Amino acid sequence: MIEARFHDHIDDIPAAAWDALRLDDNPFLSHSFLAGLERTGCIRPDWGWQAHHLGLYRNGALIAAAPLYLKGNSHGEFVFDWSWASAWERAGHDYYPKLLNAVPYSPVVGPRLLAGRDPVQAPALRELLVQAMQEQAERLQLSSVHANFLNDDDLAGFNDDWLARNDVQFHWHNRSYADFDAFLAALNHKKRKNIRHERQRVANHPLQISMHGGAELDMRSWRRVHALYASTFDAKGNHAALTEPFFQYLRKELGNTVQLALAKQDDDIVAVAIFLRSETTLYGRYWGACVDLPDLHFELCYYQGIDYAISQRLERFEPGAQGEHKLARGFLPVCTHSRHYLLHEGFRQAVGRALAQEREGIDAYAEELLDHSPYAKQ
Repeated sequence: MIEARFHDHIDDIPAAAWDALRLDDNPFLSHSFLAGLERTGCIRPDWGWQAHHLGLYRNGALIAAAPLYLKGNSHGEFVFDWSWASAWERAGHDYYPKLLNAVPYSPVVGPRLLAGRDPVQAPALRELLVQAMQEQAERLQLSSVHANFLNDDDLAGFNDDWLARNDVQFHWHNRSYADFDAFLAALNHKKRKNIRHERQRVANHPLQISMHGGAELDMRSWRRVHALYASTFDAKGNHAALTEPFFQYLRKELGNTVQLALAKQDDDIVAVAIFLRSETTLYGRYWGACVDLPDLHFELCYYQGIDYAISQRLERFEPGAQGEHKLARGFLPVCTHSRHYLLHEGFRQAVGRALAQEREGIDAYAEELLDHSPYAKQ
């Protein structure tokens, strides 16, 4: 018999048991990454996050799991449902809390239904995870359940009661480039010239730019990195959700899984882009700067990442959510997927109609973007 249990802390689940269910080494689904968020004050009810992780057990052994959260708002999700919440609350109902199957603060495509590597058993276990989430939402009388940035394997686990939603991100794909110049050679003349111009403008400033593994930086440097990250959020009137202890945790626990592109001036770190990596993929995550120099953001967040991905022979570079300006810099549109279960049938039907219209617009937008590919026609 299979038993579903819900956990208020991921540390209630043994790390080895959780990680054994992962299909690959996507760092955002590791027990270490998710536990770090909880241990260092990034996951807290007053910020709208309460861990509610799901585990399926057979004879006491964990056989499937899902990162799950009770959400008191829609911050830090990157699949925006504010209008749904507003409509439901205008109708006299509570939209929050809701259940969210996702990685906090991380619009990164990856597995959300961890069901192990057995190709025969995994599909059925994914369906059981989805069923358990639905039943828990009904038991707690919640408005909805959401699963964001799903990979292809997970999509089949969601039944027809879940509404499909798509969006577009921009990803870079390695075509076995020998070096950055080989990548530039694949672009059309205008885009190639523009990138060279942007990189030269940065090179004209008295900065030292270099890439470093997370374990190479000491505690003081990581403290500076966090200060730059937080000040950039503050300057835009936003809330920096990741704490300084979490950044120090990355240094100690994830080491060189974290990569940092640093810009230094007189040995002082003045700008940084932070990445995480797997065996196949580089993920751009966080940016911070105390200087405002033309094209420095593009250099650290995009070109240093592409250069690193080429040197490490990675397959992909996913720089983060949104931003069609990435198209001109070699990133191509990729469709992302989320699924949404709204318990009230009438509400579900109304949102479903809105999503059908939204989907037409997204599909047309993606097609238009492909018509403006930066790559030279073969």
